[in-house]
Amino acid sequence: MITSSSNSRIKNVMQLTSKAKARKEQHSFVVEGIKMFLEAPIERIKEVYVSDTLLKRILLEKGSLFERLQQIEYEVVTDDVFVKMSDTKTPQGILCVVEQFSYTLPEVLAEANGLWLVLEDIQDPGNLGTILRTGEGAGIHGVVMTRGTVDIYNPKTIRATMGSVYRVPFIYVENVQLAMAYMRELGIKTYAAHLEESSPYDSFDFKEKTAFLIGNEGNGLKEETAKLATAYLKIPMEGQVESLNAGVAAAILMYEAKRQRNI
Repeated sequence: MITSSSNSRIKNVMQLTSKAKARKEQHSFVVEGIKMFLEAPIERIKEVYVSDTLLKRILLEKGSLFERLQQIEYEVVTDDVFVKMSDTKTPQGILCVVEQFSYTLPEVLAEANGLWLVLEDIQDPGNLGTILRTGEGAGIHGVVMTRGTVDIYNPKTIRATMGSVYRVPFIYVENVQLAMAYMRELGIKTYAAHLEESSPYDSFDFKEKTAFLIGNEGNGLKEETAKLATAYLKIPMEGQVESLNAGVAAAILMYEAKRQRNI
């Protein structure tokens, strides 16, 4: 049992939790909680840490957590140490270090009649995680992100995905314009939310290959990015509201595409 937070392995987990540079160098990220542990691809799990109190409960109940822990090695830590390792206010007593995912752009865009999101400079970790989770619910096939978008392996993002990070392919691209040019070659129609020369979002046909462009929370899409879109669309609003949260806008568009495809 690990009893000190000065243990080198514990310190490393804390580094992975707090520093994007460490996550990138080690090609790893940290997930917390029972659900995230149970859904993690077992072949990608590098390390598992369980609090002393939770382990006692697991051994007593012998449920799904017990069964999974029988398949892998794990470290037991004292409750005090686990609290220091944790990034949450109410730790559940289990976390693991997971190998990061690697996708190429052709892999992300491989679906024959897919639905995708292109995210430009999204800054809020919770927003990004919620978008990914909502995207899985709406049936998207992948997410393309600019380098200016927040780190998807940020603990807040990971928590907000509720496991979708394991299942939705994604990629960061150096040049979004080149990525969109490749999407055009594949026959993917791209739609940008724009105030000028735009039509209501539900007036378009999203049954074919479709990608929605979602911009930065404060500034929206860059003009040079928006100009590359197949068409401009807008989400009509009442009152004095000028724009919607990026995650909300993405959800409306994705679920409209899902609705059309389910007809």
